[in-house]
Amino acid sequence: MRYQITGKQIDIGEALQAHVEGELGAIVEKYAERPTDANIVFSRSAHEYVCEATVHLSTGLTASAKAHATEVYAAFDSCGEKMEKQLRRYKRRLKNHHRERTEPVELSGASSYVLASTSNEAEPEPEALTPVIVAEMETKIPALTVGEAVMQMELAGAPVLVFRNEKSHVNVVYRRDDGNVGWIEPQQ
Repeated sequence: MRYQITGKQIDIGEALQAHVEGELGAIVEKYAERPTDANIVFSRSAHEYVCEATVHLSTGLTASAKAHATEVYAAFDSCGEKMEKQLRRYKRRLKNHHRERTEPVELSGASSYVLASTSNEAEPEPEALTPVIVAEMETKIPALTVGEAVMQMELAGAPVLVFRNEKSHVNVVYRRDDGNVGWIEPQQ
């Protein structure tokens, strides 16, 4: 597994890097068969350290966790506990509900855009309704069942997930304001 351990405006020493690789490696090895890479970012928020970890699995699923504490090692340990809990739940769900998937998730390419917001209500409406593109990135759209898509969305802690179902139509699952999960499937 490839590790990318970075710090935002803080120095990450070799001892912390070795601790992260050892602990996270043990957690991921216990619950995931073929992890591909892990990104761990440490930062400061006032008097606390923040640790954000993202692990990509070869099945196409992504698990992420975030924690904060007054010490950097405690922040990572808390983040590791959250990651372990997510991976344990993921593995349990795979054993219970998704035994039929034998191949890794198929991914197809897509473009992702970030549009500039115009949150100032005092501004008059622009004459042209073409938004300003702030960023353009490549992204992947996984081929999943609806259950796998909901599981992936929950693992990533994302509010929405775009995926392709078995019929190769683009579908969307999202977290509703009432706490339930919504599913958008286009008609043929």
